[in-house]
Amino acid sequence: MEPTYSRPRVAAYAVAVTVIFFLMAGAICFMYHYTQPGPVEETRWAERARNLAELNAKNKEGLESFGWVSQDRGVVRLPITRAMELTVKEWQDPAAGRANLISRMERALPPMPQTPAATNAPAGPKPK
Repeated sequence: MEPTYSRPRVAAYAVAVTVIFFLMAGAICFMYHYTQPGPVEETRWAERARNLAELNAKNKEGLESFGWVSQDRGVVRLPITRAMELTVKEWQDPAAGRANLISRMERALPPMPQTPAATNAPAGPKPK
């Protein structure tokens, strides 16, 4: 048995789909128009430029100067060029470089707790 399609029914569906399409397009245009931010004032542009310049200067200082990251743990910040030179020199012997990297990492990170927390108990039935 083949389905029968009547012309008025198909036309009604086509009109309904077209109306829904235009309603959705109108809703999208409406939301796009009312969600756009307003114009940015000159003072705001100047503030953004000043903030960006300060951030870039701070980052440049961090990349190009010596300093303490954590003095109590003995972690220092090196200029990026010096750090690259030391890394290339250190990794000429990969085993020694890996051992040195692991020891520096252990010194730089806070110690892990020795006993597991009570909330980390394994799930499931308890052994008898």
